[in-house]
Amino acid sequence: MNETETALVTGASRPQGLGFAVARELATRGYHAVLAGRDLDRTRALAAKLGAEGLSADAVRLDVTDPADVAACAEFVRTTAGRLDVLVNNAAAMPDFATTSVLDADLAEASTAYAVDVLGAWALVQACLPLLRAAPAARIVAVSSAAVAQFTAATRGVRSPGYSLAKYALNALTASLAAELRDTGILVNAVDPGSVATHPERGDDADDRSPAEAALGIVWAATLPADGPTGGFFLDGRPVR
Repeated sequence: MNETETALVTGASRPQGLGFAVARELATRGYHAVLAGRDLDRTRALAAKLGAEGLSADAVRLDVTDPADVAACAEFVRTTAGRLDVLVNNAAAMPDFATTSVLDADLAEASTAYAVDVLGAWALVQACLPLLRAAPAARIVAVSSAAVAQFTAATRGVRSPGYSLAKYALNALTASLAAELRDTGILVNAVDPGSVATHPERGDDADDRSPAEAALGIVWAATLPADGPTGGFFLDGRPVR
């Protein structure tokens, strides 16, 4: 078994993506990074890239909406590491990117967002829980979004309502998991990475953060000390109100 601390990062199959940036940062801090993504060839290539840089990394196929994939991913970590020190639920879907009103929302798209962003993350936590309990001080991080603020402020419309509501539910799931795991030493938090330049095909804004910069807030939550917060929602290590 690998005695090095192990971190599983989902949605890590894109070289310009946030998941890969998080995996890289954790690997530079001494973690064995397990990159998980739907495209195994691309994910393996990124793990090999980290390996070529002298970092410890591996890859596993994972579609978080596929129960068989979720079970196989957990089994991969069990057989290769025996425990899981960090789980970063980064995989996400925003199928309704262009929708600006709940009245016009395509509920099939909303269902896809929920399946990936909420139920997929939930399923992976359940599957990996024995591995997280086996670690001395495990951390679970849910990558959320500032989009949740649309439901706590008066607005005339909600952009990407399916995605935004899914992230709102993900924050609620995070709080529930933290409450149930409070006495285990496992800390569970949600993080807003800010607006990140990961999709040039959609026209990233000039002031978007780089994935490397955005990854730091997620890694902060993934490496909290024993007396760190749990059940919160953070941006750059500061609570989001």
